[in-house]
Amino acid sequence: MPRRLQPTAFLLALLALLSLLGGCQLMGGEAAQAVAARKEAEGRAIGGACRHAGRAIEDCFALNKRADKAALFAGWREMNDYMRENKIEVVLPQGGVVAEATPENPAEGSDKIDKTKKADAAAAADDSVAKKPVKSKKHDS
Repeated sequence: MPRRLQPTAFLLALLALLSLLGGCQLMGGEAAQAVAARKEAEGRAIGGACRHAGRAIEDCFALNKRADKAALFAGWREMNDYMRENKIEVVLPQGGVVAEATPENPAEGSDKIDKTKKADAAAAADDSVAKKPVKSKKHDS
């Protein structure tokens, strides 16, 4: 006849098992500190990318509503300081949504913006021309 565990022995064994798994990440998601650190790093990266693309901080906030504003600003400010120290120019985005960049030297930046707008308009005109599908000829055999 099989021997049954006493209820107290069963509870003690269960508690021992749970205490071993308590430190393991198999039971749950990320720790709150890890999530906060990841969001902070992500916000700083987005802010830095916005500044490098010549976006104003307000545009960056508007385009990234879910990101932490403090982290966005910190990344934007860090990239701004870095770009000023190393005399790095703004790199305008090549595709997607393009916000109006306000370069520090308006005479130099307006030519870049105009060229980008002309290139985008030319690409849109090429895409708007519909090509007719080629019909294959059936050969009678």
